[in-house]
Amino acid sequence: MTIFSRMTDIINANLNALLDKAEDPEKMVRLIIKEMEDTLVEVRSTAARAIADRKELMRRRDWLASEADEWQRKAEVAVGKDRDDLARRALSERNKAQEAVESLTSELDLLGETLDKLNGDLSALQAKIKDAKAHQNAIIMRSKAAKTRLGVRRQLNEHNVDEAMRRFEAYERKMDDLEGQAEAYDMGQKTLADEIADLEKGEQLDSQLEELKAGLAERRSGPEKADT
Repeated sequence: MTIFSRMTDIINANLNALLDKAEDPEKMVRLIIKEMEDTLVEVRSTAARAIADRKELMRRRDWLASEADEWQRKAEVAVGKDRDDLARRALSERNKAQEAVESLTSELDLLGETLDKLNGDLSALQAKIKDAKAHQNAIIMRSKAAKTRLGVRRQLNEHNVDEAMRRFEAYERKMDDLEGQAEAYDMGQKTLADEIADLEKGEQLDSQLEELKAGLAERRSGPEKADT
């Protein structure tokens, strides 16, 4: 695959489509960026060589153009001296130089078109690299999150959740039994606070009893006063 065909494939590539098919998107996006950056270096090198070639061709064309002008001048000198034979030879050399100038001009036009295409491809490739790098950060974060979730799921599958809950419930039941045993030891044994609370309850009942007696006595004395 040539640099130009590879570059065209990369420029026309749909990053999302490539990443959707990848088993490891994080690795895939790194490979894509590496491939793009390598291609970018090659394209720039190719463009640099093309620019150097254009400068060399332009210098040669300019030199041949000046040569054509010089042979034209010499032909005119020969004609002025009535040396048509020399004038013909000078004109022949001028024609060769002009033909070479025209040929080089055509080459320069083609080279200019190539450079224009390279410039457009470089811009497109740089935009693709920027897009890929923007995808890279998001994909790495998504990949890490997915791997974390996958690890949790695997761990949950490897360590049966239902079994873990049963063990947890058994542990809670064991704690209930221990607390029940502790509370059983305390049954029938009154603390100081319990005894004082009992006294307070007794005082309250005594007070309520006195109130009850006073009320009954008042109701009984009421009819006796009415008889007198």
